[in-house]
Amino acid sequence: MQKCEKCNAHFSWSKIYESFWLNYKPIKCNECDTTHKITIPSRLIFVSFTILPMLTFGYFLSPFNNGLVTLGIAIFILIIGSLLAPFLVTYKESL
Repeated sequence: MQKCEKCNAHFSWSKIYESFWLNYKPIKCNECDTTHKITIPSRLIFVSFTILPMLTFGYFLSPFNNGLVTLGIAIFILIIGSLLAPFLVTYKESL
């Protein structure tokens, strides 16, 4: 999990997860109030764990003829990917 670059305090999973869904909102350290922004490669990681698998399944890999079932499974894939992404992204101290 990501740590503050200044004081090495860990960011909570929920704080990182919330940052994703609020347009990559910067994270502020609870200990030293340093602001951290998500890096561009980390944005790509988030997209590759959420949107790309969902679209790939929906358009190319779906074995179902029912659009509602396909949509439900695609949303499930989106949720699973978004739950895993906070463990892989990095934030840098903003100046």
